[in-house]
Amino acid sequence: MIQQYPSALLENAVNEFARLPGVGRKTALRLVLYILRQEPSLAENLGKAIVRLRKEVKYCRICHNISDAEICSLCADPSRDTSIVCVVENVREVMAVENTRQFRGVYHVLGGIISPMDGIGPSDLQIESLVQRVAAGEVKEVILALSATMEGDTTNAYIFRHLAPYDIKISVIARGVSIGDELEYADEITLGRSILNRTPYNDSFKR
Repeated sequence: MIQQYPSALLENAVNEFARLPGVGRKTALRLVLYILRQEPSLAENLGKAIVRLRKEVKYCRICHNISDAEICSLCADPSRDTSIVCVVENVREVMAVENTRQFRGVYHVLGGIISPMDGIGPSDLQIESLVQRVAAGEVKEVILALSATMEGDTTNAYIFRHLAPYDIKISVIARGVSIGDELEYADEITLGRSILNRTPYNDSFKR
């Protein structure tokens, strides 16, 4: 049944909200109607926040984490151990690992994982910049903290091959995170233990 909207403006707003991941048309309509019931300042502030986010957000030139400055607060923190680099898929995983309060190194955000089905290859990710960080000589250990999925393991194997020539320790988080689990959904205790109990990366983790 075709949804009939009493207003073209309402329909347009619903269409835009429905473009967001995980938001169906019913949820989009509910959100739009909620905004209409609130003070105009809510819509104005929401709009301004989104526009500022899109125009002004930066990506750390060292780790590629989302940042307000050229270098993010984590990379700029002198108390962090810059010799240990935790490789993650995106900013959600940075937040997840930080919430465990078990890691005091720094990060490298790939911006995704290798997924041929989705048209994502190594050149679409921040892998070359990771190799460059390691080649610079300061890094002593790289922790591969990607989701325990086929795509995550494929990305781990690819990174391992490219870092193998360097004299560093390459480890992978312990499989307290179940096979097939997305890292961002792991509870903080399990994720924290997986970081602390990381194991050397070897061929047994390759698919």
